[in-house]
Amino acid sequence: MSNTNDDVIRRLDALIRLTAITMFKDKSQKEKIAILNLAGLTPKEIAEFLDTTPNSVSVAISMMKKDKDKEKGSKRVKRNKEENV
Repeated sequence: MSNTNDDVIRRLDALIRLTAITMFKDKSQKEKIAILNLAGLTPKEIAEFLDTTPNSVSVAISMMKKDKDKEKGSKRVKRNKEENV
């Protein structure tokens, strides 16, 4: 029974990887990390999938969050200026 389960798991893993490869064909590393992060994968899981280090993934996620926060702040400042005019 264990061999059957292992075989099924191995095949499912291969299908998931093939699907992701097709889905990520024209995506940058940053976009791939963002998608996988939104899907709920940990930096370690993303790193294994993309053949990089968990630290690299964590740094990329952190930078994306900072960019997003910076963008939100920029929009807030612009909106406040428009309201005061």
